[in-house]
Amino acid sequence: MKNIFLLTILLSTFCFSQTTIKGVITSKKEPLAFASVYIPKLNIGSNTDENGNYILKNIPQGEYIIHFSFIGFKTQKKNIILYNETQLTININLDESQNLNEVVVTGTLKAVSRLETPVPVEVYTATFLKKNPTPNIFEALQNVNGVRPQLNCNICNTGDIHINGLEGPYTMVTIDGMPIVSGLSTVYGLSGIPNSLIDRIEIVKGPASSLYGSEAVGGLINIITKSSETAPLFYADIFSTSWFENNIDLGGKYNIGKSVQSLLGVNYFNYSNPIDNNHDNFTDVTLQDRISVFNKFTFNRTSEKEFSLASRFFYEDRWGGEMQWNKNYRGGSDIYGESIYTKRYELIGKYQLPISENVYASFSYTNHNQNSVYGNILFLAQQEITYGQLTWDKKIKNHDLLFGAAFRYQYYNDNTTATIESEKSKISSFFVQDEIKLAEKHSILLGSRYDYNSIHGAIFTPRIAYKWKPSKSDIFRINAGTGFRIVNLFTEEHAALTGSRDVIITENLNPEKSYNINLNYLKKFEFENGIHSVIEFSSWYTHFKNQIIPDYDTNPNQIIYSNLNGYSKTYGLTGNIELIFPFGLKTMVGFTALESKNKRNGILSTPILTEKFSATWGITYDISKWNLSIDYTGNLYGPMRLPLLGDLDPRSEYSPVWSIQNIQFTYKKLKYFELYGGIKNLLNWTPNKNNPFLIARANDPFDNDVVFDANGNAVPTENNPYALTFDPSYVYAPNQGIRGFLGLRYIFN
Repeated sequence: MKNIFLLTILLSTFCFSQTTIKGVITSKKEPLAFASVYIPKLNIGSNTDENGNYILKNIPQGEYIIHFSFIGFKTQKKNIILYNETQLTININLDESQNLNEVVVTGTLKAVSRLETPVPVEVYTATFLKKNPTPNIFEALQNVNGVRPQLNCNICNTGDIHINGLEGPYTMVTIDGMPIVSGLSTVYGLSGIPNSLIDRIEIVKGPASSLYGSEAVGGLINIITKSSETAPLFYADIFSTSWFENNIDLGGKYNIGKSVQSLLGVNYFNYSNPIDNNHDNFTDVTLQDRISVFNKFTFNRTSEKEFSLASRFFYEDRWGGEMQWNKNYRGGSDIYGESIYTKRYELIGKYQLPISENVYASFSYTNHNQNSVYGNILFLAQQEITYGQLTWDKKIKNHDLLFGAAFRYQYYNDNTTATIESEKSKISSFFVQDEIKLAEKHSILLGSRYDYNSIHGAIFTPRIAYKWKPSKSDIFRINAGTGFRIVNLFTEEHAALTGSRDVIITENLNPEKSYNINLNYLKKFEFENGIHSVIEFSSWYTHFKNQIIPDYDTNPNQIIYSNLNGYSKTYGLTGNIELIFPFGLKTMVGFTALESKNKRNGILSTPILTEKFSATWGITYDISKWNLSIDYTGNLYGPMRLPLLGDLDPRSEYSPVWSIQNIQFTYKKLKYFELYGGIKNLLNWTPNKNNPFLIARANDPFDNDVVFDANGNAVPTENNPYALTFDPSYVYAPNQGIRGFLGLRYIFN
């Protein structure tokens, strides 16, 4: 009997030491479905249902911090102490974040509030990506002010990202802070990253070479993946367009034992419906079959220090060309086609050392293999990059210090005349940064980086930034610094491979250097009637030395590469205005005006494919009583100079003002589901309008009937009156007209 009594007491104690926590998460008195509730100490979490209710069962007694979060809202943390409670009710109201109080890491390589960082950082959440659903990040960035996805070929549709008028190779793309996209992957790196795993995108405009090294000359795009705290248990997003473009995006999380959490994302895209609306016998849009698998592991350590490991596999088969082309013609001279097989592996890791100091070791490895044909020209290339970085974050009084060392090894080989033998290069880097708190409203950031390249020698890149915050809602920033870029010619310039122009390299190409200054002002308003507003303006000036610009002008049948004998400069003004109304209306408008000039051998010219001005906008209206959300997004671009083939070329030398506009309707009443649909390119704009043709000599892609003079220049003939050769590089806008789309999202927690 005594033993039974003791057992009853033990059971009672055990039962009373377990607590159920429940409640409702709302925003503006409306329930938030699928918001996250998480206790990091126990690695226990849940999500709210469609009515905003959540429940956490069997929580042992103790002291904890509970995180309440939802994408686009300010995270709330609540301390609790459980002592023999059987049930605890916690109701939370979340406020919209407006992206200003979010923690950003891209500008300074350390976590800091967006309002406190001396380096301006723009943040775009997963909610932003949903306003105009796309199959990849490359297309999603079309609605970011000052950022333009640029197609470089009318046939293979490869492209890169321009920031403030600078070409794609000047933009570094990182995943979770690791430099993943470079060289061969410059034109593919933003394709196939599963949108379901993206927490936010941070963008820095202007040089960031003092922290990130080569390629971060014009700007930096950092794609930050979700944590297990915010990710749903399972997520699916499937949509198709009236052109039969089919995209499947799947994501989910699972645990391996008690110490490992994993996020898995899969993206599959297929477009296999050749269309020729402009009747040139070439596909208007490249056919694609693509799969990308991303897996991220987070390890729970007893020290509560960070350790994560992520990997990605990417495979794509894309082709474009004459409508009758198939793989039997690949690499031949009968029917023209451009076929690209891409296989890519990535590995990313981050480990916080188990010491009292805040020291991180990060690493990445990429293996990129490309097998391509451009008509009868074969391009085979392989690139391997190993990157390691060690950073030490240290605060001493009013100094916030960051010390770092990095090492990058690159193996590259291709079958072009520019690569006589495989290239093996090494870059050793050391950098230091000090943010000094001068006074309550004033701070200054000093930074410098020393790189030693095994081919080009030593490169030094200093940086300085000043921040003045006269009030809680105003902030002024001044940034100045230098940048550098080591060029991988054929991997970044696909125009050199497509078409019939000869590629001329006149000298050994030295690293490019840039000098930049950027002024930024940001102000937020909070009105008594519940309206919130944020305005931000920036102006910049960038001067280049040794810039490598393809010369299309000296000889229209050649692309000449050399370090610029002169200078290049770009400058401009950009602004964003955001208004949030209490009745469900959100508006955001951005504009950029810029000027870009090159001076070569005393002659001043405007570089090709650089717009004079651009604008973007997004308007969202939530009608809660109908469970409906309407998104209207768009962009507008001013004239840009285009690559003509000579004085007789009948195509326009400058593009007109053009705009791509989209509308989307999202229905949210269904449990666990969102149904969405709409129209892309409402104005049905395509670049062939007001042009006699886009692809030069589309009827003779192998130049069989072109007559050349003694200097290799095409001459006018009866069947070639404009003296043209085959060339698909005349492209400035997507060659895809109006189309409808319909999709379904499913979230399970």
